[in-house]
Amino acid sequence: MNIQRILVTGGAGFLGSHLCERLVEEGHDVICVDNFFTSQKTNVSHLLGRPNFELIRHDVTEPIWLEVDRIYNLACPAAPGHYQYNPIKTTKTSVMGAINVLGMAKRCRARVLQASTSEVYGDPEVHPQPESYRGAVNPIGPRACYDEGKRAAETLFMDYHRMNRVDVRIVRIFNTYGPRMHPFDGRVVSNFIRQALAGEDITIYGDGSQTRSFCYRDDLVEGMVRMMNGPSSLVGPVNIGNPGEFTIRELAELVIRLTGSPSRLRFEPLPSDDPTRRRPDITLARTHLQWEPTVPLADGLARTIAWFRTINVSDYRPPTPNY
Repeated sequence: MNIQRILVTGGAGFLGSHLCERLVEEGHDVICVDNFFTSQKTNVSHLLGRPNFELIRHDVTEPIWLEVDRIYNLACPAAPGHYQYNPIKTTKTSVMGAINVLGMAKRCRARVLQASTSEVYGDPEVHPQPESYRGAVNPIGPRACYDEGKRAAETLFMDYHRMNRVDVRIVRIFNTYGPRMHPFDGRVVSNFIRQALAGEDITIYGDGSQTRSFCYRDDLVEGMVRMMNGPSSLVGPVNIGNPGEFTIRELAELVIRLTGSPSRLRFEPLPSDDPTRRRPDITLARTHLQWEPTVPLADGLARTIAWFRTINVSDYRPPTPNY
């Protein structure tokens, strides 16, 4: 195997830490860059003694000079409570972060992968969502800092590719879950598991009929690595997610069953611009990457719940005052 020098921005986060772990195990020289806003050093502490792993505290909105062969750009708060806490900084992270990693890729002639999001589709009018769908995003709503920031990052990636011949890849990540999720990230899976294990009422926003598709973290990391290693003709964007579709109420009831919790359901008003349906069309990934998810939701949730039982939730601080 050809050993690569690989930069992972946001590498101490939930997905980034698992990606770093995999790349280190493969023998690559891995540089993890993170500002620790929504992540923590404990996610990568087991890698710190490895000779092919380096951790740098740095904010991607500021330039950094490194010599690398490949870049995975995962840096950005991804949960609504986090990215709405400082929406201007969120947009800067997506846009300035993209500019900085693309500039590095241009200088180093490195391949760079953008971790985009299903949120670029907004509240979709097409279902399931293929990559050709341009989305229905509110550019002035409370979620726009993330949705439009990621859309602008995709624009920058394609313009650097067309104008400067930078070797880029774009994946659109759908809801992902698994061990090392931050208990207070505000995502529906971590919220439900944390509440169920504490015996608290499980909070559902709206009537619970809105749908999501949940991809286990190992499947998602495999999809990103395959995209990075894929043919140069496959720039993307490519959807990476699980096409299994579940209502939020179904998810809550499954978590209650798997945890054996006495929790009951409590319904709250639906937040503004919350998407009503979400399901990826993964035809491109199946065809060109021979990738599709393999972990069923019940199995992935059982693994995630088992991990939540091993941690002390009080050791994790909510990254924002919103919790």
